[in-house]
Amino acid sequence: MLAEIPTDTVGEAGYQFSMGFAEVMEELPALTVAERQWLVRRALDLDGAELTAEDEALVEKRLAHHRLDPGSALPLDEMKVCLRARFSP
Repeated sequence: MLAEIPTDTVGEAGYQFSMGFAEVMEELPALTVAERQWLVRRALDLDGAELTAEDEALVEKRLAHHRLDPGSALPLDEMKVCLRARFSP
């Protein structure tokens, strides 16, 4: 489990710090993997969308398939290469 990332954004003088979208995007590469994972989880929590019964069934079906054939999964490094090739400009 990741350590809780501090969310205090109030400076010493009591000023509230905020960043625009472009500033946030510029800072993302400087974050650690744990910090980026926390941000993704936080964004999903804010969305609050639950899985539909259909989505839940799909997840369970794919998990069952993986359990029957664990060799069908790709190592993380291979998956990263595939995703970068697919989604990079």
